[in-house]
Amino acid sequence: MNFSILILIGSVIIASFAQILLKKSAAKTYSSPIREYLNVYVICGYGMMFLSMFITVLAYRGLDFSNVPVIESLGYVVVMLLSYFFFKEKITKRKILGMAVILLGIFVYYR
Repeated sequence: MNFSILILIGSVIIASFAQILLKKSAAKTYSSPIREYLNVYVICGYGMMFLSMFITVLAYRGLDFSNVPVIESLGYVVVMLLSYFFFKEKITKRKILGMAVILLGIFVYYR
């Protein structure tokens, strides 16, 4: 397996955790608009998004651009699993079917 693919997968995982932090921040109420946008969750979430973007750019050096959207789609699966663990969101049959279609598309693309 290409090392750049592993780097890109790591970037997807970091971006997924960043989305969880931003969602956690959005679920809270704040006393002022400044606190709403300048709190630990938002700053860390956007910092992780920036880190993910930087790592993704590094991974581009060793990958064909046609591979990137396929790997990036793994983010949907990771976010669903993280939402289940952190927010206790239900994983419905419809979500499982959607994730199966995504994973099947990845499998078919790489075969």
